[in-house]
Amino acid sequence: MGRKAIYRTFTDAFRELAVRRMRECEDISVLCRELGISRQLLYQWRDKLDRRQAKLDPAQATELQLRQQVVQLKQALADKTLEVDFFKGALQKVEALRQSGTRSGAMASTPKSGS
Repeated sequence: MGRKAIYRTFTDAFRELAVRRMRECEDISVLCRELGISRQLLYQWRDKLDRRQAKLDPAQATELQLRQQVVQLKQALADKTLEVDFFKGALQKVEALRQSGTRSGAMASTPKSGS
């Protein structure tokens, strides 16, 4: 005989949290494995939530969009801050290597001979 399908029920709060995390994450497959749900189900939840939000009055919809944009901008700022920190550290290492390579303060390479 065939296996019976096991259906789990999820609360609205769980669905909203999952969709919020989906919008903030880079790898949706990893998120779905972590939550124990399929990608298809997560996208269905997102679409249903978007349709529900579209039915809100315009002021609420605008506020919600602005909140989502703030979250996206904060994530972008955090990413850029990490990049800047990385490049600052790399520049400091390059400068330290350059200074340790030229003890007299002269250029590391010699000029071409003028024959």
